[in-house]
Amino acid sequence: MFPIRDDVPHYTTPWVNYFLIALNTLVFLFELTLGPHHLDAFLFSFGLVPANLTAGLHAGAYAAALLPVLTSMFIHAGWLHIIFNMWWLWIFGDNVEDWLGHFRYLIFYLLSGLGASLVHIMFNLGSKVPSVGASGAIAGVMGAYFVLFPSARVLTFIFVFFTWLPAWLILGYWFVLQFLSGAATSIAAGRQGSSGGIAVWAHVGGFLTGVAMIKLFPRRAPRYSSRAWQ
Repeated sequence: MFPIRDDVPHYTTPWVNYFLIALNTLVFLFELTLGPHHLDAFLFSFGLVPANLTAGLHAGAYAAALLPVLTSMFIHAGWLHIIFNMWWLWIFGDNVEDWLGHFRYLIFYLLSGLGASLVHIMFNLGSKVPSVGASGAIAGVMGAYFVLFPSARVLTFIFVFFTWLPAWLILGYWFVLQFLSGAATSIAAGRQGSSGGIAVWAHVGGFLTGVAMIKLFPRRAPRYSSRAWQ
């Protein structure tokens, strides 16, 4: 199932969502200018490498160890990786930003990415493979949307046809798929969390972080009639 658009209007311009999409795109365009050797060095320096993080924390190099938790959210591994991530953020992020307000949405997004990284690290403590991508943070946005707009309709492409489906079904199906994939690969790899290069546990962690946090964040003060929020 691939979402095309939703039917929930937003009443403010989602400036932060636009900024996040632009920043991710600019970083990816910068990656394209790097040769293979420099790109590998870039990914290992700014991607999240669980083994490096745990070693850095043990050595007391806290800044160097923790910086990739933030920078890894803005790095992508290829065209399909960034296109799919930015598409899901474009569809679901504007309404969550509308509900939270601009600054709180940015904080929510970053905290969702942090939660996703922590869960990924838990299942990959010894991994020396860099994890990159905004999908953990975006999963948090999807978790918030799942809570706030479960009855929203999402135009969805399924195999060869388009249909409108409720958001709870689209996002719930996606989450269950991520969880089952993570569980299966953890069992197969002796609970190492390897998933063929896809950090599915980060997706699970981000989604659950978003679900847990959204009710803790105060809603922005409405600037229009209460009917618009219903």
